[in-house]
Order: sequence, then structure tokens, then C-alpha cells
Amino acid sequence: MEDIKTDVLVIGAGSAGLSFAAGASQMGADVTLLEGHKMGGDCLNFGCVPSKALIAAGKQAHAMRTGRKYGVKPVTPKVDYADAKRHVHHAIDTIAPVDSQERFEGFGVRVIREYGAFVDRDTVVAGQYRITARRIVIATGSSPLVPPIPGLDTVPYYTNETIFDLMEQPKHLLIVGGGPIGMEMAQAHVRLGCKVTVIEAGKAMGKDDPELAEIVLRNLRAEGVEIVEGAKADRIAGKAGAITVHTDTGDHTGTHLLMAVGRKANIDRLDLGKAGVRHDRAIKVGADLRTSNRKVYAVGDVTGGLQFTHVAGYHGATVIRPILFGLPAKARTDHIPWATYTDPELAQVGLTEAQARAKHGSALEVLRFEYDENDRAIAEGKTDGLIKVMVVKGRPIGASIVGSQAGELIGLWALVIANRLKIGAVAAMVAPYPTLGEISKRAAGQYYVPRLFQSDLVKTVVGLVQRYLP
Repeated sequence: MEDIKTDVLVIGAGSAGLSFAAGASQMGADVTLLEGHKMGGDCLNFGCVPSKALIAAGKQAHAMRTGRKYGVKPVTPKVDYADAKRHVHHAIDTIAPVDSQERFEGFGVRVIREYGAFVDRDTVVAGQYRITARRIVIATGSSPLVPPIPGLDTVPYYTNETIFDLMEQPKHLLIVGGGPIGMEMAQAHVRLGCKVTVIEAGKAMGKDDPELAEIVLRNLRAEGVEIVEGAKADRIAGKAGAITVHTDTGDHTGTHLLMAVGRKANIDRLDLGKAGVRHDRAIKVGADLRTSNRKVYAVGDVTGGLQFTHVAGYHGATVIRPILFGLPAKARTDHIPWATYTDPELAQVGLTEAQARAKHGSALEVLRFEYDENDRAIAEGKTDGLIKVMVVKGRPIGASIVGSQAGELIGLWALVIANRLKIGAVAAMVAPYPTLGEISKRAAGQYYVPRLFQSDLVKTVVGLVQRYLP
């Protein structure tokens, strides 16, 4: 066994691990990176990139069917499902060099393609290597949660790790789970010509603002997605091509099954007990992302918090400060945006209206602006949507958007909340006309309507100025 001593050992080459490794190595640290599976982690290979590529394919097919309102004769597209999947893999292959072993070795990172397990508080064994490090960063991410539903192990099923390798078009795709992954895949597949049924034990998109989520669900149902809510999957039976999900409210039979009920932290291989790292279903960390072993940090999905690629990257960048420079740093969550890439998109940053009301009560003001009052949305026929901005004492604490390009629009509000700007900063912005970006400015302007246009004092002052100013 070969012994390696290193400044920092990074376990996992997903967004969090790669973000840290690239920065730390280029700033002079000796960095060793372990990855037992694919460079780039879940996001590149099984998540963000392939799902958005498949969504793009579905969007093209949908556009061909829905041109009538624009004066374009609708046609029924001839969908080649296998070609759509080849587009997915082309997107992955195009991005892969950015996350490749060769690129990171070019930064000076020692890359070892093995899984690692702790043998003591600062030592990890990976294949033939025994690695001792001053600091260790666990960035092993998460993987699909497959619940122990009776019968599931007797039928073929897919998760987000395997669905993108399916080249045969499903005639009827059953999706268990009505969260972001389930709803994105439902819409993509129905647009590509599949029949789709989503089975959700609670409320579909239940973690989002219910008013905004309902707009998304209404659109998905209009496109043909069957969404069954309040239906717990009790048992699964059948065989390839004829799979039945038995629920407490009825049975649903399809040709293919996708499990999309959540994620679990990847900790099973690590032998965390030997490192003195506390964990439950995920690794326990403080706001500084440090574990119970002061030599060990954990970042990204493996900590069990917000499971988004951009959060993982943010965590990876955050721990550079304490590990490389010995300076304090804490990770925040109040400024983290996220988006569900359905059509229309749904995006959120900070507190939802319900969360803000529970926390701030009568001090809360909710600013609203509808897409159907935006000229660009009208011109493009994309008027189904709205923005809500939650404001306390002139400062935005949350924003929720549903509508075209919501994922792009939320970035402005993430900037505002991250820097604790006041609502006047957005109201003072001059947005190009006509753009959807004006929606944010108009929403900010609503803050001043009662203060300027409905104020007797303002009207009195204006009257006096007009009377006496020469």
C-alpha cells in the first residue's frame, strides 16, 4: 500500500468537491481528490445537465404542436426518443471535459479514481493508497432514495441515475413522486409523446408556494400529465411492460416506472465512525460546515440540507477560507435560489409568503405583479405567471416567481437578498424594454404605490409646491 501525505483530501468529484479542489490547488495547497464513480458527480451525469437537455427536446416537440396562436400551423412532430436521448448524452459529453480528471490534474490536483473509507480521524484508505491529510473535505453527494415498497424489487424500475440511458420510448410512464424531478420528467416525457401518470402521496410540488405551484400543475394537466395526489404507493406488481402501482386510492398500470421520491446522502462507504464524524441520515455540520471531527468538513448534498448543485459549489468555495487561510466562514441559506424547470418555470429565493407570514406577521408586505401586465410576455404569448416579493421594513426577504424564464429572473432577487439591499435598489433599476426583467422592477414599484400615489400627505405637498413654487 502506498502512503500519501497531503494538505487536503477531497472525497467526491461532484460540484462541491471540484469547486474546492480547483480553488485550493491553484492557491498553492497540495490537494488529493478521490472519485470512485464518474467525474462531475450527479449533476453532470444524472441530474441537472441530462434533465435540462431532455426538457429542451420536449420543448421543441411542444412548439410544433402549439403554433396556432402565433399564426403557425400546428403539426404533429415525429419524435425519435432514442435521438432525444442521444442529444442528452451529447450535452453531457460536451460539458464533461470541464470536470475531467485531466483538467484537474492540470491544476495540480492528485486525482485517484477509487472510493475512500476512514481508518482513523485523519486517514483514509482508497484502493492501494493510504492517505493522511491535515484537512479532509467530504463531498460525496447524494443518490436516489428508493423506498422499501413491497414488490418494487420484483419489477424493473428507473431512477434519475438510469432513466437517461433508456432508449426505448415508454408508452406509459408511471412516476412515483411529485417533486421537482418527478414533475420535470413528467412534462418532458408527455411532450415527447409518452402517456404519463404521476403518483404523489401528498401534494404535488408540496414544498413550493401553493398558489404558484398550482399554476404549474394546471399547465401540466392541460398538456396531458395525469397527476394523482394523496395516493400512497402501498405495493408494486407486474413485469416489464405491465407494471402496476397499487395505492390506497386506486391502482395505476403503465409500461415503465420511474422512482422520484427524494434523495439520500452518500455516507455508507465512508466508515464515518472511525473518524469520529457524527451522522444520522446525513453528516451533521455546523454553520461553518465543520463536522464533529475538527479536521473534517462536509459540503453539499451529503450534509442533508438544500440539495442543489449551486449550493454544493457555494459550500465548496466557503470552506476554502478556513482550510487554506485559517479564517472564519459560515454558509448561509437565506440567499439561496432554486428553480423547477417545468414550463412555466417556478423559482424561489428566501422565504415563501407562508414562511414570511409565520415569522414576521403583520410587518410583512407582499408585492405582486402579474405576467399578463408585462408587454414582452404579451408579445410572446406567455402571460401565465406572477411574481411575489416578501418585504419587511423596506427590505426583501423572499421572492417567488412562476412563469416564463423564472429561473433567470430569480437571480436578481438572489443578489438583492444576498447583499441585504432595500427594495428601492430594484425600483431604481432601469430595465430594457420590452423584457421580462421589467416584471421585477414593476413588482418593486408596488412598494411605493400606497406611499406615493395613495398618500394624502404627498398630494398636499405636491399641491403646495405647484401653488407657490415660482
